Amino acid sequence: EYPLHRHVSGFTSSLRTSSAEAFLPTSVDLANGLRRPHQKPAILRKISAAQQLSASEVVTHLGQTVVLASGTLSVLLHCEAVGNPKPTISWAKNGEEVKYNDRMLLQPDDSLQILAPVEADVGFYACNASNALGSDAVSIAVTLAGKPLIKASRATVINTELPAVIVDIGSTVKTIQRANVTINCQVAGVPEAEVTWFKNKVKLSSAHHLHNGLLLIANISLSDQGLYSCKAANLRGEVTESSQLLVLEPPRPLPYLEDLSAVLSSAGTSTRSVLTSPSGTKITISPGSSALIGCAVDGHPTPNITWLYSGEPVNLQHRLLAGGRILQILNVSDAPDGEFSCLAQNEAGSLTQKTSLAIQEYRWSVDKLMACSASCGHKGVQLPQLRCLLDGAEVNISHCKEKPKPALQPIACNRRDCPSRWMVTSWSPCTRSCGGGIQMRRVTCQRLTAKGSSVPMSNDACAQVSKRPMDTQNCNRQPCVEWVASSWGQCNGPCIGPRLAVQHRQIFCQTKDGTSVSLDQCSALPRPLSTQNCWTDVCGVHWRVSLWTVCTATCGNYGFQSRRVDCVHVRTNKPVLEHHCSWRPRPANWQRCNITPCENGTLLRGREVVWHKGRKE
Repeated sequence: EYPLHRHVSGFTSSLRTSSAEAFLPTSVDLANGLRRPHQKPAILRKISAAQQLSASEVVTHLGQTVVLASGTLSVLLHCEAVGNPKPTISWAKNGEEVKYNDRMLLQPDDSLQILAPVEADVGFYACNASNALGSDAVSIAVTLAGKPLIKASRATVINTELPAVIVDIGSTVKTIQRANVTINCQVAGVPEAEVTWFKNKVKLSSAHHLHNGLLLIANISLSDQGLYSCKAANLRGEVTESSQLLVLEPPRPLPYLEDLSAVLSSAGTSTRSVLTSPSGTKITISPGSSALIGCAVDGHPTPNITWLYSGEPVNLQHRLLAGGRILQILNVSDAPDGEFSCLAQNEAGSLTQKTSLAIQEYRWSVDKLMACSASCGHKGVQLPQLRCLLDGAEVNISHCKEKPKPALQPIACNRRDCPSRWMVTSWSPCTRSCGGGIQMRRVTCQRLTAKGSSVPMSNDACAQVSKRPMDTQNCNRQPCVEWVASSWGQCNGPCIGPRLAVQHRQIFCQTKDGTSVSLDQCSALPRPLSTQNCWTDVCGVHWRVSLWTVCTATCGNYGFQSRRVDCVHVRTNKPVLEHHCSWRPRPANWQRCNITPCENGTLLRGREVVWHKGRKE
């Protein structure tokens, strides 16, 4: 590289360098017209001072600094580049492409001319030369006499491999540990500006500085992370630009995961857990149970974790715990085969860890016999005990319901004569249904042989073994009771309809000798009714109607006729109050009649209407 430092108009300009020299390469012979080989672009640097053609016009090459004066009317920035194929020239201001207009002109020789420059034109102008083999760029500062100007970038630089990177101040830098980072703070100003560096607003010692406004941060570690600021100051003022340095650490495996222990303690003893690893782990687990799979990784920034099952996103019933670092499979029976893996990713790289689940099998076992069904006689058998086992331990038999059951063969046992014992028949029916009766049964002493026959024995043989059972007992000792009802009361109630009045009587429970007892003692007997509907003479009424009267008109719309409607007793045929008949619809007592059009000269009852030529008189 060819660093350039030039005092122009009383201040220092530290300019960006490139691999090109300040003069034409020796392999190029333009004078003799020889064919040039292919060559990357190289911009020519001019180290002579800017030409002040007049008080109003400034002409300069790249590698210089232009200070605008109050009378400057034009600034011409030359950019000469060599290369084969011929490089394409473009201009940028403060990192953004120049937008040409009637003041910002691109000349035929690729020079950039600024007419009537104003304060908004102040900045760093970069000429970019590029062809198919590469590119080159050089900056020039255009400034006012006043506070300094810093060339700043707003780029984000991510370095995951290179041992060293160089960035302009203002960039965001994300880099791996142990790399070297150089931050370039290119300053222009009149009077000359002094550069000071800060980290997190604390001034850095000169031991961190390099020449030409460069700051080197060597062998990056997490402690170097922070905000680095470059302050340029002169007598006219100061300006500051900052770069954020973030240290990247690729995901790496950890030997433990504290969150997994905490989640496991709250999940219960039946839940199994396992940590993934880059080489893979394995766990054996009961079918239908839950499993916790931990992804113990570290990195900076904190890695994002994606869980996969057989290489695809997990589509089983699951939950993500501890910020995604723990995968809970709610039913491992849904995942009989396949491999679980966690993919940890951040800007520095990625890491995959994996584990496999082995599901234990339920199986039937018949290795034990059940107790003999009899202690003696001829019917004693033993059946093999059917058990459901999981990993050698007995579990609920329902877990094996999907497995075919093995055939069970009964085994004879305890086939020997039984000791003498009392044999009893069933009790006979009670001699009375109430009031106390007697039941009887037969009691004998017998012995059951190994062949199944029953041999009578003396009572003494059984008395030595147990006390003789009773052959009689009392029964149905509850008193004999019955329901007793009083006479029906008077028929009462409104005349809502025929036989809808109500009458009542009292019901008692008493013994055969007439002693009253609680109603509960008769609850087993059908209880008589205490209320019934009845008919009363008051309700024997109906509506009586007379004949219709003669209609009041023979035609027209005004005729009506009426009749008499009375509520009368059925038996006496005498009128009673109408509300006694209200349970039946009341017949109409008037209606319209003879509703037909009247002709001319028609006589109405009570008056005469004469029509003359359509006029009524």
